[in-house]
Amino acid sequence: MSQPDPHDPARFTGSQGPEEGPSQDDIVRALKTVFDPEIPVDIYELGLIYDVKIENRHAHITMTLTAPGCPVAGTMPRLIELAMMTVDGVDDAEAELVWDPPWEPSRMSEVARLELGMD
Repeated sequence: MSQPDPHDPARFTGSQGPEEGPSQDDIVRALKTVFDPEIPVDIYELGLIYDVKIENRHAHITMTLTAPGCPVAGTMPRLIELAMMTVDGVDDAEAELVWDPPWEPSRMSEVARLELGMD
């Protein structure tokens, strides 16, 4: 069985209907404003976002980084929280940094691979 596409925003869940909460496009647009400072690709295309749940105007983002020793481990979650709070229908956000499953290059989108000259 194949794994879900890490770039399919339909995997983002929440209890709010479309008229009550942010659209998946709005969520993705906000996430794509945050870049890894060492790699010229946004965090969404890099496949660093594992899940987004919106409930009662609160966004919970499950994310990872490219490596546990990444120097932005202390700041990247806050940058993601701030980006998510720019989305209509989100009042506060929490980015949870996880290491399991570990990030791997196969999580990158085709856009990210092309930008980094990997294809």
